[in-house]
Amino acid sequence: MTNSTSSAQVGNLFGHPRGLVVLAGTELWDRISFSGMQAILVLYMVEQLFAPGHATAIAGFPWLKAAIEGMFGELSAQGLATQIFGFYVGFSYLTPLFGGMIGDRWIGRRLGVTLGALLMTAGHFCMAFEASFLLALLLIILGAGFLRGNLTPQVAELYAPEDSRRATAFQIYASMVAIGAFISPLITGWLSQAFDWHVAFTFAGFGMLVGLLWYMAGQRFLPEEKVAVAQVASEPLSRQDWRAVIALTAIVPLCTLFWVAQAQIWNSYNLWVRDHVDLKIGGLTVPVPWLQAVDGLSPLLAVPLLLLWWKRRERAGVKADELVRMAIGCFIFGAAVLLLASGGMVLNDQGKVLLMMPIAFHLMSNVGWIYFSPSANSLFTGAAPGGIRGTMVGIYTLSYFFGSVISGRLGSLYEYWSPAHFWLLHAGLVSFAGIALLAIAPWLRRMTRRAEPEGALPADAIAILPETAT
Repeated sequence: MTNSTSSAQVGNLFGHPRGLVVLAGTELWDRISFSGMQAILVLYMVEQLFAPGHATAIAGFPWLKAAIEGMFGELSAQGLATQIFGFYVGFSYLTPLFGGMIGDRWIGRRLGVTLGALLMTAGHFCMAFEASFLLALLLIILGAGFLRGNLTPQVAELYAPEDSRRATAFQIYASMVAIGAFISPLITGWLSQAFDWHVAFTFAGFGMLVGLLWYMAGQRFLPEEKVAVAQVASEPLSRQDWRAVIALTAIVPLCTLFWVAQAQIWNSYNLWVRDHVDLKIGGLTVPVPWLQAVDGLSPLLAVPLLLLWWKRRERAGVKADELVRMAIGCFIFGAAVLLLASGGMVLNDQGKVLLMMPIAFHLMSNVGWIYFSPSANSLFTGAAPGGIRGTMVGIYTLSYFFGSVISGRLGSLYEYWSPAHFWLLHAGLVSFAGIALLAIAPWLRRMTRRAEPEGALPADAIAILPETAT
């Protein structure tokens, strides 16, 4: 992909190309639709879709159920819901790798985003009907691949490589992910409780439609593009390059353990909140998805404070490289999950967990996420050989995929295990990842030739939010 339009040619707005407003706005509406649907999906499957008399209406459901149970054994309706959710989120992470490749080599970024938005819009509207549930998930997965695989690269293409505004642009763009993850669960949670599940899904469809119209209306502000017709031959990897590749690949399983715990917060966590948390505040019953809104808001609150903390530590001469920060993130996230495991020890008069417990969990777990995720992105982009940097980032993205799929499998244990044992398992997995990262850190530094300590993270590393399904 080549960029023939400089940022100056498309006009500036508050010091940035107008195209940034187009791309950031498109991402905002994408996240409003996607996160809003994700926040209610497990609850919808458990409480209505897989209830007796409903599942038989889903086109293709017997085949899918047989395929999943062929891999994992017989599952209850709840276990099947958590596993389907795990596959759905996992493939939503995986498809952007291929969508970006198709856009880069054949159809172009703009057509890729437009096609992706159309597919996602159709998918969200299909969610309004039980019969087309599986078709809806397929369309959204494919649409996410085309849209996200081609939308984010256009942000970089608005700026010259040496333009200092690029880091700020990614921070602005990434903030749309968090804002969308905060707003949408509030809306879909209220709609599903006040009206109907399908009303909430229809809202998500209109949200993605607005995003599509926003993107199409602003295409004149985007950089011109030209589909690559030939690949530049890259230099063969040196021995040191291969050492770095081996080292980075070796920590992918440890990264996967972090995402197993993180992905469970979009999955079985909603069922735990529904079953065990006192959601009443006066005469108001808080919709379960509203807790996911707290998860979207927490990074916006925590990032500025953590940046100030890290700068103070660096001025004091205390620095931590990416590996140490990833380990710290695992430990903090594990400690947050321990709050869920200990929830049964702090009950009110009705035998329910106090609402402040999950709120404290979200605030604490997001501190762990901020330590881990940007550090991992910084490590994989900084230590990977230049010629295959994109490939190595793709390999790291596999940890999202496998983490989501494994979390779906573990989610099927929720109805058979006590909450304490269920959450202790996840706290143990992510804490083990932290211990292992510290244990192999010296070897990893030698293999990647990363100094100890590396020092502050680059500004754009903080801005790279994972394709969360936040």
